[in-house]
Amino acid sequence: MPVPGPRHLWAMAAAVVLTVTAPATTASAADSAALREVLFVGNNWDGTADVIKSSGDLAKIGRINVIPDKDARMAEINADPIKWIYFMAIRNSVGEGHDQFVDDMYSTPDGKSVVVSRPSFADVVSIDLATGNINWRFKVSGYRADHMAVSPDGTRVAVSASTANTVHVLNINTGQQLGSFATGDKPHENIFTKDGKYIWNMAIGDVNTDSDAPWLDWTKGDRHITVVDATTYKQVKTIDMRDKLNAIGLTDYSDAVRPAVFSPDESKLYFQVSFFNGFFEYDLATDKITRTKTLPKNPATSDDRTTMVNDSRHHGLSMSPDGSKLCVAGTMDDYATVVNRATLQEGPLVTASKPYWATVSGDGKSCVVSESGADQVTAIDFATGQKTVSVPVGDHPQRVRLGHVAANWTSPSS
Repeated sequence: MPVPGPRHLWAMAAAVVLTVTAPATTASAADSAALREVLFVGNNWDGTADVIKSSGDLAKIGRINVIPDKDARMAEINADPIKWIYFMAIRNSVGEGHDQFVDDMYSTPDGKSVVVSRPSFADVVSIDLATGNINWRFKVSGYRADHMAVSPDGTRVAVSASTANTVHVLNINTGQQLGSFATGDKPHENIFTKDGKYIWNMAIGDVNTDSDAPWLDWTKGDRHITVVDATTYKQVKTIDMRDKLNAIGLTDYSDAVRPAVFSPDESKLYFQVSFFNGFFEYDLATDKITRTKTLPKNPATSDDRTTMVNDSRHHGLSMSPDGSKLCVAGTMDDYATVVNRATLQEGPLVTASKPYWATVSGDGKSCVVSESGADQVTAIDFATGQKTVSVPVGDHPQRVRLGHVAANWTSPSS
């Protein structure tokens, strides 16, 4: 993949929510027959992850408790005034009055464990899928863990420590830190390139403040993309979308890059930004925004930026495996839609309640969105743009990730 061209203290809460499909963890040919591909659905306010079929009817297979150590963690927090302040700040700001117990998750290549980032506990844990016990725990820098990404070979996981402006890279099997790197303010989404050579991190700044007017944009902090070498964790490039947006006359648009997805050949990056009902196309070779897609507004949705949850009007973006279609979660506008990548023409607006993420089904035929306002996930056919199925999950589903479990897996006992 070509290397791209040029480019505050948190007010006691951190950036949240949600971005973009990532590759499923892989298994060796010898082990694959004993594994079953699934979708993990993180129920953020529940502290659970539902395991559902990866394609078709998305039927529920089981559920995992991702906070089996809740009592111990709460005892630590209650014994430390600073930790308690941050815990309550997360609850009362980005958590919308709820604790954030699961942001992101990936299974290990052997399908024996799932690794989970837990914002309110400021950590990453590995949970044994057979027993439900914790294998290892990594405490992130600062006071909040956020989005993760897994390397193409499934051996490393990168996690954003959003109050420390740091990304940690861990051995997925042991939890040992392999390296870390500095980012802009409030690191959010992470993406490994498909060759595993680079990690892209998107810093979104302070999304929990009410200084949302365009003229107050400077108060949101340093927001840029950081690209690092995935072996040395040394910075390769930074990309500031402020300059790119200004160049096409969009000076009042936020440059906080939210969910993003590469084209199959990684020559283009499609990304959402705060407050915007649409997305952009960025060309890596020319270092320019080449196309802008504005999607319809829901007449019932207020244009008051302070009413948009964590500054995100639209939050969730995925692409069909052949690169011909994009799927967009119109979070505050309560719909999801499939967009033709060549023409940028959207399909039917599929009604969805605060859709917070978009990923791709295991067979590649559908976009799967998490409806955080309805506690369900919904599949939309890439070919027709029509909804095919919705299935109930836990409280406030956010991230949905492909992964693997043992072929005969059932939920561990409580």
